[in-house]
Amino acid sequence: MMMMMMMMMTQVQSTPSSLVSSLTYTPRLAIRASRDHVCADTLKSHIPSGSSSSRSLCSCGRKHFLEAASPKMPFVPIYYPNASRSKDVSETFHPQRPDWYKELFAWFLSTGMRSYEAEIADYKKKLFDNLTGKAEKVLEIGVGTGPNLKYYVSNENVCVFGMDPNHKMEKYACESAKEAGLKPENFRFIQGVGEAIPLDDDSVDAVVATLVLCSVSDVTQTLNEIKRVLKPGGIFIFIEHVAAEDGSFFRNIQNVLDPLQQVVADGCHLTRNTGLYISAAGFGGGTEINTAAIYSFPWIIRPHVYGVAYK
Repeated sequence: MMMMMMMMMTQVQSTPSSLVSSLTYTPRLAIRASRDHVCADTLKSHIPSGSSSSRSLCSCGRKHFLEAASPKMPFVPIYYPNASRSKDVSETFHPQRPDWYKELFAWFLSTGMRSYEAEIADYKKKLFDNLTGKAEKVLEIGVGTGPNLKYYVSNENVCVFGMDPNHKMEKYACESAKEAGLKPENFRFIQGVGEAIPLDDDSVDAVVATLVLCSVSDVTQTLNEIKRVLKPGGIFIFIEHVAAEDGSFFRNIQNVLDPLQQVVADGCHLTRNTGLYISAAGFGGGTEINTAAIYSFPWIIRPHVYGVAYK
């Protein structure tokens, strides 16, 4: 059981090739159509009664508040017009789990990743330095319990939208934001999936994904969505554990354990060559991919890739 819980520390992968399925999903088209027809009333409906507009829309300055108030150029992410549609879209891509599983997984990530976060910290600091002074609007997909939120604080006016399909992550992520020193109005949790991001085209300066692409159902679609929501020149930051070298002993073991890993680690794959997916995604501004071995993880998920890509 302990080994299973250790392996829950991840979110994993498959192989990019002609074998990668291109999912067809009508809900995405419906969402896009709805998003294109959002009116000012829809935006107002997301402002909590009794609160100031600037707080609920994220305090990134009055200029951004005025942009948010304009029906022509909304700043806030455009949420699905009705909650049931949002739930349907999440269920299309993300394996459905009972609440006790979601809560257990969230609790485990909040307590079981400390040694990993300590070892990976220098890699993350280097990557997040790319955002300093350049990114006010950031989307983090698979925000989980919020271990990365402390890296945003150096950006005074940053607004972070943390997205995760597991709603049980929200309380942990909000607590992490508070502990990191992010103002409450500068962090918002969004329930959603990477394959159907509920934000407008060209709406964020940066997208962050750490230990996420191993768990999404469709890596290619998720990367396309990341490119869609990024502004021209926007940056994508990533750290992912990946498959071991083909034919190696480690890879053979990964192949055997992969089905179990997906069950205990909420859809995480052990055999995904995520670096190849990112290289093939077509980020027009270039892609930098590095490799690393993280020893605080179980050896079965030690290989990592990390880097940046520019739209």
